[in-house]
Amino acid sequence: MPVSRPEPQEPRVIAHLDLDCFYVQVEQRRNPALRGQPTAVVQYNDWKGGGLIAVSYEARKFGVKRSMRGDDAKNVCPGINLVQVPVSRDKADLNVYRSAGSEVVAILSTKGKCERASIDEVYLDLTDAAKEMLLESPPELSESIIEEATKSNILDLLSDASDREEDVKTWLCRADADYQDKLLACGAIIVAQLRVKVLEETQFTCSAGIAHNKMLAKLVSGMHKPAQQTVVPSSSVQDFLASLPVKKMKQLGGKLGSSLQDDLGVETVGDLLGFTEEKLQEYYGVNTGTWLWKTARGLSGEEVEDRLLPKSHGCGKTFPGPKSLKNNSSVKSWLDKLSEELSERIQSDLSCNKRVAQTLTLHARASKENECNSLKKFPSKSCPLRYGTGKIQEDAMKLFESGLHDFWGSRNTGWSITSLSVTASKIFDIPSGTNSILRYIKSPSSSATSAILDSSSTPELTFSDNKLHRTPVHEEHCEPSSKKEDCENSNLAKQCSAIEERHVSKKLPRVQGSGSILKFLSQSQSACHEKRNFDGLICSNQGSVTAFLRLHILIIAYCNQCEIFIACQIFTILGRASTSGASDAEQHGKNDSNTAEGRSAGSTWMLNVEDIDPAVVGELPLEIQREIQGWIRPSKQTSTKKRGSTISSYFSPSRR
Repeated sequence: MPVSRPEPQEPRVIAHLDLDCFYVQVEQRRNPALRGQPTAVVQYNDWKGGGLIAVSYEARKFGVKRSMRGDDAKNVCPGINLVQVPVSRDKADLNVYRSAGSEVVAILSTKGKCERASIDEVYLDLTDAAKEMLLESPPELSESIIEEATKSNILDLLSDASDREEDVKTWLCRADADYQDKLLACGAIIVAQLRVKVLEETQFTCSAGIAHNKMLAKLVSGMHKPAQQTVVPSSSVQDFLASLPVKKMKQLGGKLGSSLQDDLGVETVGDLLGFTEEKLQEYYGVNTGTWLWKTARGLSGEEVEDRLLPKSHGCGKTFPGPKSLKNNSSVKSWLDKLSEELSERIQSDLSCNKRVAQTLTLHARASKENECNSLKKFPSKSCPLRYGTGKIQEDAMKLFESGLHDFWGSRNTGWSITSLSVTASKIFDIPSGTNSILRYIKSPSSSATSAILDSSSTPELTFSDNKLHRTPVHEEHCEPSSKKEDCENSNLAKQCSAIEERHVSKKLPRVQGSGSILKFLSQSQSACHEKRNFDGLICSNQGSVTAFLRLHILIIAYCNQCEIFIACQIFTILGRASTSGASDAEQHGKNDSNTAEGRSAGSTWMLNVEDIDPAVVGELPLEIQREIQGWIRPSKQTSTKKRGSTISSYFSPSRR
């Protein structure tokens, strides 16, 4: 259910840009002979000529629609050019369109906060750019306005066709306009400039909507297509929404919109104005009721997210009619193909953008034989995502089997799958400073390599003479305070400047078991490191404990075949602790700057277990959870007092 968000204190300028019949434009750029010709892009499917996913405006004049099949389109428009989407793994390959969309995003993101909403649409927050234009070169003082801006469609601006551009220019350059409309005018000029730049550099046209919030900008971006833009002044919002069908509104096209129609008799957005906020809250709850009340008035506090990359990666395939899958072997064959594609995409995202996905989800549509209107849906299933094609294939099949059991019980026949998809989601950036394990491991007979390990199988590290050679880190960078030694010559030796003992407020309990994090922080050949009870860890500020721990966690991730996202989650915990610890050390150094100890402390780093965020700990494996929880909440100390002791035994006798 939608939730109301607070309105911003100051007016904003939000634009929604939508590329016109984008897939067709990409194909026309690849084959210029298609320009000006009725054209449609057909998704890979040999049933009735395939499904149309984009139709040029020339073909639309003949009545061709996206809901048609290729054969139907030819019947309506015999001269239509049907271009098939590139095929890979027996399914549509959209990479060429994704890359083309990225070209457009790179241009649009130069003017403000940019949110890539889909492969062919983008939201822009142009508030700062509009304010800057209004301050430095307001439209009313400009000698000329870009011609594309004068072609804008201004809601409620009445003018003759012959004088339209001049009337729009007058509206954009009004000196007596209020502050909100002046910002919108600047936004309209900026969007026109961006659209021209997109056309010049990519050969793509796009349409746009400019308003004070995302909801209104989205609604009007498609009103005047192709290659036009529409502006929504605040004064025109109520009239615009009054007659708009409620199902046209975002988040009202499904069950909530149907409920408004059936329960309240609401057909248009304007009809909602007849209900008080309290009445809507009574029907739909506080949050959704308030959201509906604001929506009827054109109010929305939804912000533009600064996101140029997708929130998830998905690969899917439909199997209509006789192509439906009816046994496990056919399902597995397709899941393997989908998983292979997904693995390539997330591995590319990891390599190029340093992002890691956490969750693998399987979606499917299924039906039961002899049950035409089965209400039970095939349940979606999720699990932690393990990198590697083979692992994703294995997990995807297990998720399908689990969903099939919930859908159809123990029976393994009598069902058919009409749609399959696998999705990688909960993507986050790898913490800065994290490096490949290969940076720390070298063979004496070969130089260090930066090659990426093959993600299709479990990583294996092979070295000459069957020996593992690695750069010493913890032996040189972290030691008990009982001794100080100069760092030996190594790749990280320059980072080691001071090694001192510092006490933290809580002592780490004794660690037992083979899976402990602290096991990897010790050097088995050194007696002083056999001790697992640390009072604190102090390292140089540059060669910090964070980098030191990351190395060993990566070793765990590779050697124990641990998911890489788990290692990154641990980095998040340690990274939060490092910020506070480093700050404390610097402050300590400032206070004692007149002493040698103060100078040393100013460059040291301390990991304090109190800085670990307990909320993040719950996302880690249970074994590590138990250990870290022990650090945060150590077990109670056993009392050494005998039963029956009086309260006086807890107080030392006063000296006389």
